[in-house]
Amino acid sequence: MSPDPSTEFVTLLARHDRALTLYVYGLVQRQADAEDILQQTKLILWKCFHNFKPGTNFIAWARKIAFHQILGYRRKSKRDPLPLSDEMLEKVADRVADLTDEDQLRQEALESCLHRLSADHRRLIALRYEEELEVAEIAGKLSSTAGAVYRALSRLRLTLVDCVRSRVDHLQQNAL
Repeated sequence: MSPDPSTEFVTLLARHDRALTLYVYGLVQRQADAEDILQQTKLILWKCFHNFKPGTNFIAWARKIAFHQILGYRRKSKRDPLPLSDEMLEKVADRVADLTDEDQLRQEALESCLHRLSADHRRLIALRYEEELEVAEIAGKLSSTAGAVYRALSRLRLTLVDCVRSRVDHLQQNAL
């Protein structure tokens, strides 16, 4: 049974929304214009989703559509001089795409590394960074001392940094 196209679209867009947003905002100077382009791009993505081949690179497809929307916006825009040629904009777009890909790799690596932590360590991370509790509050919840919580968080941060670096290196090597 093939997945529902609307569910598949929403899932893919949610997974890549941040990268697409960073891409558009990285190439469009005015925030309001970037938001308009982003909304128009998402509308086109939805309307043309039947052309997307499952299993291919959704974010590359979405960026291509966004890039064409940006080019159209630049051509219609009369109020600003165009500081970059279309060719230069394409080079900048490629670099912005590389940066958002790196961000996505780090995010995926962090999620993988967090899943490898023990339940107690994940809870400690969640209390600090999801619930945004102060160290003293965490210590009270865990019947521990603030010093012990600081030390545990410090060790976990170092562990996660090492894990993310290793995971990103591994993912980048496999991509080559």
